[in-house]
Amino acid sequence: MSTVTSETGSVSVADGESVNVRWIMPEGFFELPMDVESTDELAEQLVELARKVIPKGTPDMQYQWAALCAGNYDAFVEASIQYAGFVVTEVDGIRCTATVHVSLMDIAEQARYNPIGATVGALTGLDRGDVQEISLPCGPAVSWIGTRQAAIDATLAPSGHDEPFWTSFIQVQVPLPNGTAVVLEMVTPSQEGWDVFSSMFAGIVKSLTLFDDEGNMLELSA
Repeated sequence: MSTVTSETGSVSVADGESVNVRWIMPEGFFELPMDVESTDELAEQLVELARKVIPKGTPDMQYQWAALCAGNYDAFVEASIQYAGFVVTEVDGIRCTATVHVSLMDIAEQARYNPIGATVGALTGLDRGDVQEISLPCGPAVSWIGTRQAAIDATLAPSGHDEPFWTSFIQVQVPLPNGTAVVLEMVTPSQEGWDVFSSMFAGIVKSLTLFDDEGNMLELSA
């Protein structure tokens, strides 16, 4: 995969305190439009993206793909997704894909005195993967690696019904000093691409940098 990169970011605001969050994405990612002002603008940008993703597809295929993406936006809003992108590549001749989401969430009041410990405890209690405290260049974080079940939408499945399948994921949560956390997650259904995608995601997570409103870099402490 290419090493050419692009920077993206978001701002977390809570209790009057802003934290500017920046991270670097590798080249090759298709980014879903997140900063739109109307449904018409969203539809237009998704159709434009569909033409890039499936350039040889018919207009009907492209519109169907755009409509499928549009159906995810209620969930994006509910989960406070700030960035959503995906990459398609070949690994050992096999077509593989992965998605990356970045979201912001509030830390529960009772967990703010020890957000790392509280997050480790909460995720471990789910018993759905490996949970560890990790150290990033920007500060302490929690990683969660596991599998979960997803489904192919009935409109795209040959059977005409939702078809379940398993995906593997890595999620990293980084508590911020204003009582929120930035959550980065990579998900792939392609086991053949796991090593490539997990290495790629590690680079994204390590690129995470935090700044205050005056542009000063923040380094978090445990």
